[in-house]
Amino acid sequence: MLFVVLAGVIWGIGAALKAPPAQRAAGVAALWAAFVLGALALPAESALRAATGASPAPWLLLGAAVALVMAYRAGMARLRRRIAAAAPAVAAPRLALSDAELDRYARHIVLREVGGTGQKALKSARVLVVGAGGLGSPALLYLAASGVGTLGVIDDDSVAASNLQRQIIHTDDRIGMAKVRSAAIAIRALNPFVTVRPYERRLTADIAADLFADYDVILDGSDNFATRYLVNAAAIAAGKPLVSGALTQWEGQISLFHPVRGGPCYRCVFPEAPAPGLAPSCAEAGVIAPLPGVIGAMMALEAVKAITGAGEGLRGQMLIYDGLWGETRRIAVARRADCPDCGAIDHLA
Repeated sequence: MLFVVLAGVIWGIGAALKAPPAQRAAGVAALWAAFVLGALALPAESALRAATGASPAPWLLLGAAVALVMAYRAGMARLRRRIAAAAPAVAAPRLALSDAELDRYARHIVLREVGGTGQKALKSARVLVVGAGGLGSPALLYLAASGVGTLGVIDDDSVAASNLQRQIIHTDDRIGMAKVRSAAIAIRALNPFVTVRPYERRLTADIAADLFADYDVILDGSDNFATRYLVNAAAIAAGKPLVSGALTQWEGQISLFHPVRGGPCYRCVFPEAPAPGLAPSCAEAGVIAPLPGVIGAMMALEAVKAITGAGEGLRGQMLIYDGLWGETRRIAVARRADCPDCGAIDHLA
């Protein structure tokens, strides 16, 4: 009875001081430890030992029971997190597939990890690609070929001759055309079942929130840090998974950022933009032609996995590909509690 009263006092004082439940629980645990020590260390004839229980056995049993309950709760929370992490990042309604689509996507449908359910999820999904350049070109083509129902693409640039060395969605006869319109022509020619939404403008903070809210997955193929940070912040605010890729010369990198599912965001990994000259653009440093295709195709694959729930995505991992030496490596990346973009966001329990 004495323990119950003192524990209630500790909990009440903690609540009044607005202490976190974990700190209040720690206070009650310290009280329990004091009762156990009293039952073990005090003389048998001590009145205080009698008041705290003559034997430590009941207190140890109580501690064991509480520990079992806490272990069960922790195990269930861990299981819920694993289920949430394994579930598709996109929960879209499943649209029916026509006979022509069943034939078109037959190689997907026979895959156990995709099947008809995954193909319907792809048809129902909406993916936004930021940038119709080196990374956006292969990503858009493979997303269209995969059967993503709605593809948005935003870019304010026009096709130039120097783009054609690597930006395979564009053609020589479309030089001077807006990149998003050139991309739309190629996507519609490849797959008439895909709805294309071209946005011929630069992504800015005043439109990002409304634009991202209409899509399930965001792919960032931009070529500058200002846009990458803007895309990151907008994707976090919208709660959408972000597939981000970057490249230079012979090397590319890709990761999936989704803080609400426990992973880091782009700014967790790159807190600040590098000093001028340390990360030159492709125009300054050059880039080998097939490299954007390699990384852009990987970005499309990560988006397909996020939509269908197939396999394991690159959340919490960064894949780095060195095309010059044919090496691929993965490094773990983690959230930063002090991240200004996602530090205050709780992930799914």
